[in-house]
Amino acid sequence: MALVRIVRAFRLPIITAFAALVLTGCLQTASPVASVPQSDLDHMAYGQPYSPAAVSALADASGGASVVRASYAAAPLPVAHDRPYRLDAGDKLRVVVYGQEGLTNTYAIDAGGSITMPLIGAVPARGRTPAGLAAEITARLRNGYIREPSVAVEVETYRPFFILGEVAAPGQYPYVPNMSVESAVAIAGGFSPRAKRDAVTLTHTDNSGSSRAVVPPGTPISPGDTILVGERWF
Repeated sequence: MALVRIVRAFRLPIITAFAALVLTGCLQTASPVASVPQSDLDHMAYGQPYSPAAVSALADASGGASVVRASYAAAPLPVAHDRPYRLDAGDKLRVVVYGQEGLTNTYAIDAGGSITMPLIGAVPARGRTPAGLAAEITARLRNGYIREPSVAVEVETYRPFFILGEVAAPGQYPYVPNMSVESAVAIAGGFSPRAKRDAVTLTHTDNSGSSRAVVPPGTPISPGDTILVGERWF
């Protein structure tokens, strides 16, 4: 019995001491959590290495996870440069042959895609740029007609565009540089009450053939394009 009393007497201090040791050990092993950089998938997905400091600063500056997501948004597509204008039937050209008043004139590209000039006759123009056509005329004039011809070609009047469907006055209209679907609709008197206004069907034809696409009103158009404004169903 005496031994039991001794064990009971020391039991509470032993338990207390053991608990203190456990707590002390936990406190000693605790340490700040290190930031683990993300894998190379970030670089593959976003084209840039992961930077916790940059993302943290961005989030702190504007206060939100949405800002962090915005930092990984896709970069805007590069703006495409305007391609050289390709001539086609219906274009009217001002051809200047310096020092040759009999050759300098306005020429229309006919349905066959050519212009007809004195001395050299029909010159294919469809699909050429104005500079390319000027080079072709120069080469033909140099071949037995003029020793050192100097030729310039510019578009005097572009071939018309066409607008059909739900507009006030559908039909054929002269093209003006830098036109959009929206300005074409305005020239045709505006949308009819039943028109579908958020998108139209645009048909474009060039050397590679015809293409058709549904586009928004702000889309640029080219000479010879056909715009079809559809009817809304509600």
